[in-house]
Amino acid sequence: MKKLISIFTVAIAVVIGCTFLIPGPKKAGAEDKTDGDKLKIVAAIFPIYDWVQNILGENSGNAEVTMLLDSGVDLHSYQPSADDIMQISACDIFIYVGGESDKWVEDALKEAVNKDMVVINLLDILGDQVKEEELVDGMEGEEEKSEEEEPEYDEHVWLSLRNARVLTDHIAGVIAEADASNADTYLSNAEAYEEKLASLDEEYQQAVSAAEKDTLLFGDRFPFRYMADDYGLTYFAAFPGCSAETEASFETIVFLADKVNELSLSSILTIEGTDHKIAETIRESTASRDQQILTMNSMQSTTLEDAEGGTSYLSIMEDNLEVLKEALK
Repeated sequence: MKKLISIFTVAIAVVIGCTFLIPGPKKAGAEDKTDGDKLKIVAAIFPIYDWVQNILGENSGNAEVTMLLDSGVDLHSYQPSADDIMQISACDIFIYVGGESDKWVEDALKEAVNKDMVVINLLDILGDQVKEEELVDGMEGEEEKSEEEEPEYDEHVWLSLRNARVLTDHIAGVIAEADASNADTYLSNAEAYEEKLASLDEEYQQAVSAAEKDTLLFGDRFPFRYMADDYGLTYFAAFPGCSAETEASFETIVFLADKVNELSLSSILTIEGTDHKIAETIRESTASRDQQILTMNSMQSTTLEDAEGGTSYLSIMEDNLEVLKEALK
C-alpha cells in the first residue's frame, strides 16, 4: 500500500526538533519504575487496545495506552499523522498487525527516540498460522501479481478467538517483563481473560455444530476467514478481506445470487460501515428476494469513544456469534 512520503518528512522533522524535550524512557524490563514513570504502550487497532486493557486490569493507571486507529478509518485506509509517529517514537511497547497495510511502520521505527522500545508484530507472533489472502469461486479478483512479488497475507487475525488467546498471552508476557513489579498481576489477568476467550470459542463451536447450514455468503469484503476456518465453515463473498474494491461486477452478483438460491440461504451478510448496496442487489437477484441482510462487526472502525462507552472485543464477538447463529439457520 502506498503511503505519502511527506508524512514521514514532517514526522522526522518533528522528532528531531523534539528529541531533547522528551525525557529518556527507562528500558523495558526495568524494575525501578516510579509512580510518575508510566509504561507507554501504543496499540495500532481496537482489539489490541482492548486486550492490553484486560491485561492491565486494575493496574491500568500504571500505563499510558494509546490507540492509533481512532477515527473510524479502517486498517487498509489508515495513514499515520506526524503526531502518530511521535507517539510511536517515544513509547515503550508498540503493538501492530504487521501486514501489507502496515508497510509504513518500518520507516516510522527508524526514527524512534526510544531505542529500547519493544515492538510486537501480530503476524510474526502467529507465524505459520497466518493465512495468505485467497480468492474463492465467484469473488472479484485483483490483478495477478508477478512471481517476484511477495504473497499478501490476510491481516484480520484478531477475528479468531483462538488467535486472540495466543496473542494476548504473548502481549501479557511482554508487559510483565516491562513492569516486573506487577508481573504476577498482569499474567493472572491474562490467564483469566484467556479463559473467557476459550469459553466463547466453545460457544461458537457448539453453535456451528448445531446449525442447519455451514455456509456464509457475504455481499461485501470477507475479513472473517480465520473465524470460518476455525469452525470449518464454507464461505462465498464479493471481495477478499483486504480488497479496496467497492463495486461488484454483474458476474459476481449473479454468481452469489445463484449460490443463495442453490443453498437456500436465508441471509446475506455484510460488514460494518458499508452501505449494503451489493448485498441488496444480490437479494433482488435471487428467486425469493426475501433474505435477511445481517451485519457482522470486524472491529476495523471501532473507536476509543466506543470503548469508553462499554464496547469490548468480547462484546463484539458475542454479538457476532448471535448473527452467525441466525445466518446459519
